[in-house]
Amino acid sequence: MGIDVTPLAIPAVKLIAPQRFGDHRGFFSETYNRDVFAAEGMGMNFVQDNHSLSETVGTIRGLHFQAPPRAQDKLVRCGKGRLFDVAVDIRKGSPTFGQWVGEELSFENGLMLLVPAGFAHGFVTLEPGTEIIYKCSDTYAPETEGAIRWDDPDIGIDWPLDATEPQLSGKDAVAPLLRALDSPFTFEENA
Repeated sequence: MGIDVTPLAIPAVKLIAPQRFGDHRGFFSETYNRDVFAAEGMGMNFVQDNHSLSETVGTIRGLHFQAPPRAQDKLVRCGKGRLFDVAVDIRKGSPTFGQWVGEELSFENGLMLLVPAGFAHGFVTLEPGTEIIYKCSDTYAPETEGAIRWDDPDIGIDWPLDATEPQLSGKDAVAPLLRALDSPFTFEENA
């Protein structure tokens, strides 16, 4: 398996491009291999896979996280359609606290985003019928989940919505602002 790993403006978040091998039938791509990821410094242990479908363009899910001791690293990809995936640094003491990075993930480009624990994660769909598939390093633990407002002005995410009305869950629509969050995460220089 060959992958290209590119640290983003917040280096803990990584854009991953797995190789695709194609011919007249289509393509094959190995999207995860524990040994290859560990050799690239990404040795987390994934224990749960999630798959969601959003039918409507402009569906926003997030910004979500799970607190320690059930914090989750996530490896996110798009199975169908196109989405804009975002990670927000919520680690206390981090030089990039409150900053965000985002990348377009699509079935066509095959890119993946590694969102480590200590980041809030969210996305917006850019095509109808978009599917997101992601691995998590811990199982779902509702008693530890948290959220931040998708449109927090202090974070200032530039969501590619154009004139599209965002589609939100009730929970996401009333999530608190980052300034109201007592973050359960702490920045560790060499982590």
